[in-house]
Amino acid sequence: MGTWDNGPFDNDTAADLADDLDDAAVEERENLIRKVLIRTIDNQDYLEAPDAEEAVAAAALAAAQCPGGEPVGPHYGPEEPVPSLPADVRRLAFEALARVLADGSELSELWGETAGGRRWRGRIRRLCQVLDPTPRMREDALFEI
Repeated sequence: MGTWDNGPFDNDTAADLADDLDDAAVEERENLIRKVLIRTIDNQDYLEAPDAEEAVAAAALAAAQCPGGEPVGPHYGPEEPVPSLPADVRRLAFEALARVLADGSELSELWGETAGGRRWRGRIRRLCQVLDPTPRMREDALFEI
């Protein structure tokens, strides 16, 4: 596994996706991201690590455009700007990350076998929180008027 850290673009597969996005025409970038996410969601079989790594990177690009999302730097991520992604891509990214964390995901299994697995899962959960399509009610909101 060509992985050097636990960030969304800290592996060879995600770096390749960034290169593909940079090489794609601006109007094709959203579709490329969408295809990666849908392929992951639709996978009912064992999810291989490279497919999961692409999904995490694509989800990070969607999360970067959300309130509270962390920007994806060009060091390993795409150098060219990602166009503004529509709201449904946020939902797809959330679902794809849920699939990456689910049983039958090689990437989740591989990280589970490492000392950095907790940090990796924490990063994925943080992306999920940013992407979560369901608004959360604060507990004290019941008492605010």
